[in-house]
Amino acid sequence: MYSRRRFLEEGLLAAAALAAAGADETLAAQKDKKKRSKPKASAAEKLAVAVVGVGGRGSDHLREFAERGDTEVLYVCDADERIGQQRAESVAKLQGRKPKVVRDMRQAFDDKSVDLVSTATPNHWHSLVAIWAMKAGKDVYVEKPVSHNPSEGRRAVQVARKYGRICQTGTQCRSMPGSFEAIDYVRSGKIGAVKLAYGLCYKRRGSIGPRGNYPIPKQVDYSLWSGPAPIAPLTRRNLHYDWHWQWLYGNGDLGNQGIHQMDLARWGLGQKALSKRVLSYGGRFGYEDAGETANTQMVIHEFDDATLVFEVRGLETEKLKGAGVGVIFFGSEGYVVMSSYSASTAFDTQGKVVKQFTGGDDRLHYDNFLKAVRSRKHEDLHSDILEGHLSSALCHTGNVSYRLGEQVPAAEVKRRLADRKSNDDLVESFARITAHLEKNKVPVDRVKFTFGVELAMDPAAETFVDNAAACEMLTRPYREPFVVPPADKI
Repeated sequence: MYSRRRFLEEGLLAAAALAAAGADETLAAQKDKKKRSKPKASAAEKLAVAVVGVGGRGSDHLREFAERGDTEVLYVCDADERIGQQRAESVAKLQGRKPKVVRDMRQAFDDKSVDLVSTATPNHWHSLVAIWAMKAGKDVYVEKPVSHNPSEGRRAVQVARKYGRICQTGTQCRSMPGSFEAIDYVRSGKIGAVKLAYGLCYKRRGSIGPRGNYPIPKQVDYSLWSGPAPIAPLTRRNLHYDWHWQWLYGNGDLGNQGIHQMDLARWGLGQKALSKRVLSYGGRFGYEDAGETANTQMVIHEFDDATLVFEVRGLETEKLKGAGVGVIFFGSEGYVVMSSYSASTAFDTQGKVVKQFTGGDDRLHYDNFLKAVRSRKHEDLHSDILEGHLSSALCHTGNVSYRLGEQVPAAEVKRRLADRKSNDDLVESFARITAHLEKNKVPVDRVKFTFGVELAMDPAAETFVDNAAACEMLTRPYREPFVVPPADKI
């Protein structure tokens, strides 16, 4: 196995190579953009789209479907009336016709003229939007993570298969030539046997402000916004986006940005099921705010023949081997660094650049979705709902371990890691984490870490073994009528 310690010492060469790859990627992207043309279609051939949740990523969905010649946005659905109207005006400028604006997505789902539903709501809505839409006869593009917990992700897969619907996950890296060529390189044995993938989500996140009791914006239907979640006081300053850092609605950066890299890591390792064991530790360091999720987190997934380690850093940090948001695959004969959504570099065991991979943009993922919609073959999808479910669930099970953990000092974290197999890697990783925190003026010797419960899993059943508390967290209580149906009622 290629030594990660040596890998850490080879920074300069890798950084230069990745910088060059980034330049190549930019040129390739410019060329791709010039070559792209809008698909043409007659009015009868156009697919009608409803986009649900348009405040952030949803605005990108609107643009993609409004700019195409073979789709038209008929509905803009958002619990925030102001945002919905603003987005509809922008769509009208792109496609020449203003879509209907509704707060309640079910109005769009009841319209038989709607062919497709695309959704970028907060995470706690993702599975239910997809399930409701598919049961109403629509094909679905659902943003990552496809679920808020593992159980509802599996329900979305079952609904897609039962009703014969096409359901694409918004992990667009799977449609990027620069990504899938790099993954093919890893899986074809070009860097030897690969037993370890290291996912990175190094993304600066600041405080979201003090915990309090804030007013709900008047233009928002808060019951619709809350949906499956209980009606709870707004304890963060901003209703929108900052929900990512509260457990009722989000999954932290592990399930926000990190799901992209978790998906790439699982894909590259060739894993088609959940891990057999998972452990997570970390904390929310550097500030006290309304956030609940970790901003510093390590997740260790153990499969039969490989290990997937994932690290989240939300404080200021240096990149690792030229990658801040990326994946590193360690092989017996080299390693591959995926430094962006569409750029990767392969190295030999001496750190010499062997091959570079670049190219791709988001539109390719929408193209792939629409190809499958027309072929009616879910096998044509680059990121079918099943792939989205498995990768999302790896994030969720990591968070389950973390949330069941106990507060311990740094010395105890180190001791527990040293007691595990492959302890050199794990202790070394913890040393890097503590050094990182110290650079951010976090008093490591005085703070407590949340050290999670090590959980055994039955991957086939997608349940934890001999841990009732963990099994309860595979799902959640749902608020009527916003209920994800159980398996026997889909």
